[in-house]
Amino acid sequence: MALTPQNSEAFMREVDEAVRQDRLMTFWERYGRLTIAAIVLGLAAFGGWLYWQHYSKTQSQAVSEQMDAVLTTAAGGGTPDAKQLDALTQASQPGYRASALLTKAGLAARKGDTKAAIAAFAAMAADTSLDQPYRDLALIRQTGLEFDSLKPQQVVDRLKPLAIEGAPWFGSAGELVALAYMKMGKTDLAGPMFAAMAKDSNVPESIRSRARQMAGVMGIDAVEIPAETTEG
Repeated sequence: MALTPQNSEAFMREVDEAVRQDRLMTFWERYGRLTIAAIVLGLAAFGGWLYWQHYSKTQSQAVSEQMDAVLTTAAGGGTPDAKQLDALTQASQPGYRASALLTKAGLAARKGDTKAAIAAFAAMAADTSLDQPYRDLALIRQTGLEFDSLKPQQVVDRLKPLAIEGAPWFGSAGELVALAYMKMGKTDLAGPMFAAMAKDSNVPESIRSRARQMAGVMGIDAVEIPAETTEG
């Protein structure tokens, strides 16, 4: 008996469905285990990524709290726990590691171990894995400790690139460079630099005060004149 168009269409659908099921069973027999393994591995990898994100955040918070405790103790004149400080100098976060290294070198200087402090600051200044601002600060601290044993020109050569108005360490570097100019008898260079530091609001007030006095000694007025106000 011949199939009607409707029956023919239904028959073809059944054939197509049977073929698809057969292909699916064949695929599953061949690759089913691999597919499950891939799904499991994918979920495991995603879970591992989520765990690592949580772990990293938790670790960062823990390191931050430890660093805060160390800095608070050091700022108060105390001595931070040596093991804790040493661990922080190996922290994976560059900022915390640099802060810990600076603190450790500073503590050595405070205890009078100038040689160890100079070596620590010099190592930081040469460490390319640290951000440049930390390296620059370490170089300034190193130079400050070595100032009396260096020739004035050596101080200038080291720090002049940092003793620029607007630079992050203008006050700290500029003060040492200006003092080196004074030792060289170059008051024409020292005076304007002291005056510039005294008028720079970004320079720490302690340095600005000293710079203002030094500029005054050399006859340069470094006192800021407040802007005039107009009355309506």
